[in-house]
Amino acid sequence: MNITKAGYHGILLPELNIGFDYSGTNTRYTFISHAHADHMPRNRQSSVYCTLNTLKLMQRRGFKGDATVLDFGDSIETDKARITLYPAGHILGSAMVYVESDEGSVLYTGDYRTPPSPASEGFSIPDQVDHFITEATFALPIYKWDSHESLGQEIRSFASNSLKNGYTPIFLAYNLGKAQEVMYLLAPLGHQVQIHSAGYKLCDVYEEAGISLGNYEPYDRDTCKGKILITTRSALNNGFASNITNKRIAYCSGWATREATGKQLTINKLIPLSDHLDFFELIRLCEELNPQMVHITHTPNADVVQHYLDERNIESRFLDIEIEEDD
Repeated sequence: MNITKAGYHGILLPELNIGFDYSGTNTRYTFISHAHADHMPRNRQSSVYCTLNTLKLMQRRGFKGDATVLDFGDSIETDKARITLYPAGHILGSAMVYVESDEGSVLYTGDYRTPPSPASEGFSIPDQVDHFITEATFALPIYKWDSHESLGQEIRSFASNSLKNGYTPIFLAYNLGKAQEVMYLLAPLGHQVQIHSAGYKLCDVYEEAGISLGNYEPYDRDTCKGKILITTRSALNNGFASNITNKRIAYCSGWATREATGKQLTINKLIPLSDHLDFFELIRLCEELNPQMVHITHTPNADVVQHYLDERNIESRFLDIEIEEDD
């Protein structure tokens, strides 16, 4: 099976005329795994295949091309392959792409999370995979996540305790996926949430999909005091809620596991809530699938993952695709 890197973050199966998260024109079938910027086609007029929720989210983010919508579990047939989408558990709409052909089977993960984000359609995998193309964003054993139940309680406690003590709680989270997951986990409090406008315009897609985000509205500088606020690091650095003196800030990311993160950011709480799978789930899944080859992408260092896979007699190779810290 010829699996190659193509352009910025794309991957091609050239013999099958299939591309994954590909922005070029050298393929007939381009599948977009999800609506994060580093996976969307750079040409916003492209023709692609994706889930309905990914299409809706991409359109909110400027995509104006043509899309063939596929439901999870449904398949399309080309002259050389059969392609099926599986839920990836990363963000709403995120999909893994499973390709079956005479050359063998391939599972392209894009970004994924197992156990899945509670603000997603879940996670499932096919029974048999010859080639497993997997991200390894958190490629070290220091990255092991607590349960969503535990993390949700941590998030709600931070918000409640901050409000009780006269502080405005601010959660730092990426506008798509992480922000809505934090909102979902905060919803049981029933307290008013204000979210940055770039994240607010995406929330209705979640609500339409049946994922309740609680009591929320767009950020308003004049009324934000005493609300639960959600924004990005860059927006906070550019004046978001700068008029609020008494505030407490929580950083929600898998990168919160790193001790250095606390020294780099002026924050009160590090909460390791990730929408990627942790190191141990990655290794476990590779063992479960037991493919002929694991193709590792989106990682700062593939050596540790490959060492663990070597110990389990699982062959692997590194596809040199850069990681982006959208988590």
